[in-house]
Amino acid sequence: MAFTLQLGETAPGFSLPATDGRTYSLDDFSAAETLVVFFTCNHCPFVTGSDEVTRVSAERYASRGVRFVGINSNSEVTHPDDDFDHMVSRMNVHRFPWVYVRDASQDVARAYGALRTPHFYVFDPDRSLVYTGRGVDSPRDADGITANDLEAALDDVTAGRPVRTPLTNPIGCNVKWENRDAHWMPPEACDLV
Repeated sequence: MAFTLQLGETAPGFSLPATDGRTYSLDDFSAAETLVVFFTCNHCPFVTGSDEVTRVSAERYASRGVRFVGINSNSEVTHPDDDFDHMVSRMNVHRFPWVYVRDASQDVARAYGALRTPHFYVFDPDRSLVYTGRGVDSPRDADGITANDLEAALDDVTAGRPVRTPLTNPIGCNVKWENRDAHWMPPEACDLV
């Protein structure tokens, strides 16, 4: 069985605390025509290098009914900067246009099969997975971006078309799993393409 959620599969549910003091479930995003769930964190240079690109995408597609939710599943034991307090501080400083939730148990990361930070999942109105993988081809250095695969997928899904390139490999740091070496990956995890 594949580690990462497969195209056509339904978004796994969650109930997670957010930096705004609320707890969010998948149902809280039911009004969104398209939902982008992405695994992120506070410290990863691939995340911090592309956060402003992700911000532009979230703002650009909001009028088309697209909502974003960022999930931090990283172990704070492995990387203390990924704890909830740092999440709150980060959102207070940057005011990102997405809900930022904490998956301390890492159960949601396992349900989605998150491989890296960032790792994007795009779901259609039925919450069927239509795209998974990278946001851009140079997340650590935005000046080097030549392809924005996330926006290409959002263009397709919001226009009612099949996503032309539904699968790419996420580029970033691996998810920091509890009680594991910082570079450990589940043995069943592999490249998506």
